Amino acid sequence: MHAFDVLGDPVRRRILELLADGEMTAGALVDVVRAEFGISQPGVSQHLKVLRDNGFATVRVAGTRRLYAVDSRPLREVDEWLHQFRQFWTNPLQALATELARGRRERRGSDPSPAAPEERNQP
Repeated sequence: MHAFDVLGDPVRRRILELLADGEMTAGALVDVVRAEFGISQPGVSQHLKVLRDNGFATVRVAGTRRLYAVDSRPLREVDEWLHQFRQFWTNPLQALATELARGRRERRGSDPSPAAPEERNQP
């Protein structure tokens, strides 16, 4: 399965987002995904299997628990593929950041000083 086929599913993306914060038990993943997507435990297990089989997640057994974690290798491959397209958003985002900074400087430079007390009383 191609990486984008794996990442194309919102449930699998959500599982990876959860795992990005650190290792999680299968039960904890099921609880979150079931609450957010209404998917049964076997359905979540199938998504975890797809992530595992395609290298996006690892699993280790600790007693009776199965602990899942992100494997970043396939994500690096996706990042490398996306590199050729970054030009389409990097430069515009840098230009936007420049314009926002320029606007902040202009606002700071044009802030009127508070009027003197005698000027406030004049009609």
